Amino acid sequence: MIQSMTGFGKHVVQLPSKKITIELKSLNSKNLDINARLPQFYREKELELRKMIASALNRGKIDFSLYVEITGEETTAEVNKGVVKNYMEQLADIAKGDDIKLLEMALRMPDTLKTDKDNIDEAEYKAILEAMDEALSKIVEFRNEEGKVLEEDFVARLKNLNELLEAVKAMDPERLGTVRERLDKAVSDLKVELDANRFEQELIYYLEKYDITEEKVRLANHLKYFESTLNSDDSNGKKLGFISQEIGREINTIGSKANYAPMQQLVVQMKDELEKIKEQMLNVL
Repeated sequence: MIQSMTGFGKHVVQLPSKKITIELKSLNSKNLDINARLPQFYREKELELRKMIASALNRGKIDFSLYVEITGEETTAEVNKGVVKNYMEQLADIAKGDDIKLLEMALRMPDTLKTDKDNIDEAEYKAILEAMDEALSKIVEFRNEEGKVLEEDFVARLKNLNELLEAVKAMDPERLGTVRERLDKAVSDLKVELDANRFEQELIYYLEKYDITEEKVRLANHLKYFESTLNSDDSNGKKLGFISQEIGREINTIGSKANYAPMQQLVVQMKDELEKIKEQMLNVL
């Protein structure tokens, strides 16, 4: 089962005096790239939270945000006026709005509250970890659903490629016959006498250069390997990418050896199907 790298997960936890929101967004990336955005007070826990994300999501460009909204009395916290004012000024430059609206927006930004606490409350951090688990579960579920859509598309593309390959196999004898006729005609147009045995040897050598038997066998094997990898328990985006490259090589070789317009038309269709697979492959974990 494959998994998409595109996903979204969000969870909100309500504590006695504050509401904590965790959001996770992911897009495709060759490696794991985590962009964390959280209030300064929670920075000491950033590494641990990053490890949780890395363990669950493996790969992708991840945007992680932790928002804190005070909903009750927080006697040890006070508004960081300088930070809030700076946020309001920056927001005013971006969009018009009255001061109350700008203030509401600014207070949702990081570090708008300062506290005299030295350490994060144990119960509060436990709630954050539980919220993180929930958000990660949701983003993984999102990725799995997206993966099902991708898998359906890959299966359809593989079916088309296999059908086109069968058409190539069926057309091959006709192609070789046409190439032979073309060579015979070219020789006869020269109006010279040639040794029949020597001509046959040269003809066989020439036809061998255009033989695509090995390419057809390898292409069929690559398509089967792609399908079995697609149906494996793990999401193997990189492996599928490598297999698709090998599929492309065989298709290109068939096209270069075809020397027959109807077969080259089939090759163009195969390249189109493969290109669509490669485009979608960028999103596979």
